Amino acid sequence: MDVVITLLREEPIVTFAFLLGIILVVPILFEWMRLPGLVGLLFAGVLFGPNGLNFFDGDTPTIKLLSDVGVVYLLFVAGLEIDLEQFRQTKHRSAGFGLLTFAIPMLMGTMVGRLFGFGWNAAILVGSLFASHTPLGYPIVSRFGLVRNEAVLVTIGGTIFTDIASLLVLAVCVGIHAGEFSLTSLVILLGSLLLYAAAILFGLDWVGQEFFRRSGEDEGNQFLFVLLALFLAALGAQVIGVEKIVGAFLAGLAVNDVVREGPVKEKVVFVGSVLFIPVFFVDVGLLLDLPVFLKTVSSFWLAASILLGLSLSKLLAAFISKWLYRYSWAQMVMMFSLSLPQVAATLAATLVGYRVGLLTEGVLNSVIVLMLVTATAGPILTSRAANQMMQQKETVVEPELPTFASRDGSDPFAVVVPLANPETETDLLEMAALVARHEGGYLVPLSIATAHIHMDAPSLETSLQHSQFLLQRAVELAQQWQVEARPLIRIDSHVAQGISHATREQKAQLIVMGWSETSGLRARLFGNVIDSVLWASHCPVAIARLRQSPSKLRHILVALENFRTQSARSVRFAQILADVNQAQVTLLHICQPLTSESQKEWIQAQLMGLVAVGRVSATPDIQVICHDDVVKTILQTAQSFDLLVLPSFRRRNRRGGLSMSSITTQVLQRVSCSVVMLGEPL
Repeated sequence: MDVVITLLREEPIVTFAFLLGIILVVPILFEWMRLPGLVGLLFAGVLFGPNGLNFFDGDTPTIKLLSDVGVVYLLFVAGLEIDLEQFRQTKHRSAGFGLLTFAIPMLMGTMVGRLFGFGWNAAILVGSLFASHTPLGYPIVSRFGLVRNEAVLVTIGGTIFTDIASLLVLAVCVGIHAGEFSLTSLVILLGSLLLYAAAILFGLDWVGQEFFRRSGEDEGNQFLFVLLALFLAALGAQVIGVEKIVGAFLAGLAVNDVVREGPVKEKVVFVGSVLFIPVFFVDVGLLLDLPVFLKTVSSFWLAASILLGLSLSKLLAAFISKWLYRYSWAQMVMMFSLSLPQVAATLAATLVGYRVGLLTEGVLNSVIVLMLVTATAGPILTSRAANQMMQQKETVVEPELPTFASRDGSDPFAVVVPLANPETETDLLEMAALVARHEGGYLVPLSIATAHIHMDAPSLETSLQHSQFLLQRAVELAQQWQVEARPLIRIDSHVAQGISHATREQKAQLIVMGWSETSGLRARLFGNVIDSVLWASHCPVAIARLRQSPSKLRHILVALENFRTQSARSVRFAQILADVNQAQVTLLHICQPLTSESQKEWIQAQLMGLVAVGRVSATPDIQVICHDDVVKTILQTAQSFDLLVLPSFRRRNRRGGLSMSSITTQVLQRVSCSVVMLGEPL
């Protein structure tokens, strides 16, 4: 045992390998026990830390480095995840709610701090911990199709104000704690902070826009630019005398408009969520002294006061907003539930305050209790509020475009089929032809001939000859299916870029592509052609893996997770294939095991609403199944079907939620029938 401990403390590679094992295994075990994975990481820190088995020490260089990166990454992702487009839609009301949900909890937290004997500086810092929030319930809102509800937009937009204001308070409190307090030093600190924030928000945004414009589709360099921006911003914050997490959050907001909801953002969040941020939670566990933690909880009063004070203050802010903006009671509960969870900014700021000596170990332990309780209660309340809001609406789908056609209907229906693999070309073209013929449109068989600087290279000529062979064969097949084909060859340095540009130029309403397995380190980190096309396309993208000819499909299953308007396209797509094959369509929705009969009836009504919006002629069969294992249920149901259609939306769910994309990934790996993943545009 002593040899193992010595190796862990002295050999960085051994420490790193052991951390990777913890990050991989512990969350899986806790989620299997129906507990949050983050709780497992905290528990692992306690178990293997100085107050447990003593395998790890928080001062180990490897852990200290990864944890420092993790805490700035956590705040960077928090800034990156804020939807600026939604914020701009309701900026005035977002500012009003942001002010309320900051000021009231700030005042309440300061009172709690003073009540327990903290000085004014520390008490104000405690108040700032109350003021921020992390909207963990956003994935639930997205699943119910309520992301454009004004109460949701206002609450998410208010996150910008609460997080920025809380971090500014943290910066001022830590700055005052570090030296002698004076009005001059305070003015200098605030002034430098405002100038620095402006430089980051506007300067870094401009530099990022220029760099992304010049780098084109080079996602590797764009990924490195985002990381460099993060750490330079964090370093700059320390230079002016504030905490690095402030700079990290500002950097997230600055590059938000640059990366948008694209593959680079997805990879940036992925790297942080699987490595750096988990190490930070393990490090927090290393700081926990279990006897002191139990004593803090058993003493009850500090933890109870913090939890009660936060809940009442957030509820009061939501109630005043309801009265000011004339929201319903369900909307008020939604605003309260989204602003209740305290995770990212709260935990990071608490750790900073603890390390500089402003906050006690009792506050740190109480905040961890607060995090666990609010992170559990918030999403539960969000789910109930979403149910109430949906039942109050006459219909959940908006009167937007339900089909693939253009908005004004002036352009003919064009289906682009990128060709690369002759073995799958026939089935893809047949599926595209069936859809195009049904909609009175035409096919655009597309082949990308890749070329870089030298346009006279022999490799380009070979590529052009191969493209011509594929397109000639595609035209012959299209004639057999009695649909017009307009073949197109495009020369481009990037396949995905060529597909996206050609599709836009052709004003296509649908792209049909073959499924290719992601392999290799670069593909996993920076995505493959399908990922890039999905993120960049202006129209739906059907990713197909066909086990039989599309003309032989007789039973089609559409698995629907939510009731967005865009989901009607998946129903419409399935019905088109059913019309040409005289097939039957079944809609499947999987709900929680405790769903009541009245809620099931309501879900069936929403599915029928999607059928109406999708202009489906024949009434499909509707199945609402209650089960806690979504993937298993889909796979079992799909066994009796020829084709499974899975809608997929580009916007990823927030931290901690089960997204349809993760379900799709698991289903695709195990399903035995043909499958189409219909990727929806933003």
